[in-house]
Amino acid sequence: MSADHAVESTAFNARALLLGTRLELRGWPESETLARIPLAVRVPGGGIAVLFRYGVAVLFGVAPEAERALQERLAPLVENRYGSVEEETLAMRVEPDRPEGLAEGALVVQSGGVARLQLVADVLSKSALLGHYETRLGAEFDRIEPFAEQLERSGRNPGRTRELLKRIGGLLRIEQRMVGRAEIGDKPELLWDHPELERLYALLEAEFEVHERLAVMERKLDLAGRTVRTLVDLINARHSLRVEWYIVALIVVEILLTLYGMWFR
Repeated sequence: MSADHAVESTAFNARALLLGTRLELRGWPESETLARIPLAVRVPGGGIAVLFRYGVAVLFGVAPEAERALQERLAPLVENRYGSVEEETLAMRVEPDRPEGLAEGALVVQSGGVARLQLVADVLSKSALLGHYETRLGAEFDRIEPFAEQLERSGRNPGRTRELLKRIGGLLRIEQRMVGRAEIGDKPELLWDHPELERLYALLEAEFEVHERLAVMERKLDLAGRTVRTLVDLINARHSLRVEWYIVALIVVEILLTLYGMWFR
């Protein structure tokens, strides 16, 4: 298998599978490694896989039996494995004489080389990760909405600080994994060594709307974060007011006890 023909077939599927929050890949055997950053490896039985530390495996031309074997091999390397696998699929065809782009429901590329597949894998993996966190963020909004509705309806503080702090933690974790670990908004390092793939990257990024989806996610994260922080501030203000009333009450009691002692000596 040469670097120019990483997948033997000229028509195959690319499948991105989000398995968990992280893949521990440092010990992967060099004998199976085709390229690094991101890690591209041979799959026994045919095809290749591109593996990402943020928990995504992208498979190219891998048969179902070989995929099951690979997932079993990856299972001990997955941290915080998800109950259901987020998946992104793209049909691909290798046609050297045609311009690269999407045609007839498939991505046409001029070669099946490792670098091109790594680039496709980068965009597919980020799309799968975005899909997962779009669902997660929707669930967070569903949890936050009753607090806001109760505040609007009754004008009273709607929840406990602990529960709201959990929501803030969940939002921060989503942002950290998308921006810090996966670097979704950044171009892949691969383009520094292969500037000829810039056009293909721009095409794929536009097709999967990576930047647009990320921008929407960031706005939603900001809105949800501000909402929860406002609710926490209201609860803290209520607690502070309650403490102030306790202090006032104690002062009044102390004054009354002093007056009582003065009058009834």
